[in-house]
Amino acid sequence: MKQQIYKGKLTEFHPLKIAKKQDLTKNTFSLEFEIPTDLAGLFSFDAGQYVTVLTEKDGAEYINDYSITAAPFENKITLGLKINSDKSAASLIHNQYSEGDLMYVSKPAGRFTLVSKPSEFRTIVGFAAGIGITPILSHFKNILHQEPRTRLFLFYGNKNFENLAYREELDQLARFYGDRLQIYYFFSQENTSNSFFSGRIDEKKLNLIINQILHLDDTDEESTIWDAVDEVLICGKGEMIKSLANACYHHGIPKNNIHFELFEEFNEDIYPVEKEFPLIENIEVEYTMLGKNFQTELHDNREKILQQLLIQKFPVPYSCKSGICGSCECFLEEGEVELLENEYLTEKEEAQGKILACMSIAKTKKIKLNFDFN
Repeated sequence: MKQQIYKGKLTEFHPLKIAKKQDLTKNTFSLEFEIPTDLAGLFSFDAGQYVTVLTEKDGAEYINDYSITAAPFENKITLGLKINSDKSAASLIHNQYSEGDLMYVSKPAGRFTLVSKPSEFRTIVGFAAGIGITPILSHFKNILHQEPRTRLFLFYGNKNFENLAYREELDQLARFYGDRLQIYYFFSQENTSNSFFSGRIDEKKLNLIINQILHLDDTDEESTIWDAVDEVLICGKGEMIKSLANACYHHGIPKNNIHFELFEEFNEDIYPVEKEFPLIENIEVEYTMLGKNFQTELHDNREKILQQLLIQKFPVPYSCKSGICGSCECFLEEGEVELLENEYLTEKEEAQGKILACMSIAKTKKIKLNFDFN
């Protein structure tokens, strides 16, 4: 086992053997790990979660999160990785590691998850772009296996056919579960015989999808398929998530039923801030992180706490700055804040005093935070 600080937290990494390595496209590949019996409990997971992988080269360490593509019932850990550049961690892994090698992997984490409801009739829609298919693939396999009454619709965007990862596995699922799973592929840089499937999946495309695909509902002649949607899953770049999440919300899906996962840093709010706050100036902020105490003063509360600490170049844990990843989760030990939209904390955790610093507006002259907790 190896311990390392990652996103402001002490993270444990365990050596796992690569059981299988497979190229998917020219710039994506998959890894399957062998889980020792004594670590089986530690590496149990929920659909939609990820693991953190630590790699080393020439004395340098690279730490990155990768979504699990397997479903829990498959009893294995498989990942999908995309090589964005020759110097990326994924490129290093692809070039330096082979089947049989050991890699350091953390236990599964993340809250891009759903509560299983095998006895209910549900309609779930997924939107994915590129390597954003990875956690949604895990979700869809799990739902199809666990929920015999649930129907699913997947809208999957890529640049072109050549870059479409997991095509064979997705098509196999569609053939096997043809009465409950429909998959539609979209290409932004390749001509298609039907122009409907050309272009990015965004707000405009969603309007067309609702009106031309999710319209007539064979199970209820008085409503549309979209009217019956219970949950929406979105994974891709920040702009795509922002566009689709707001479009889904404006088309009647409650925010609590819209779930999203980023695969890169995104510094904007997903939903627009609709509240106004009384101006407070000269705010004293104290916080604890990794056993060290820090203190500063914020000019006012026009901006969120984490963002202001970063501007002042204080060390704080973060990744997305959008209330999605939970890296800046902390306890509010003193003062009051307004916690804006977040995709991470539960109502119970909020009641316990937990907040996300990236989505918190100070409402008192003094704020005290603690980022150290198990």
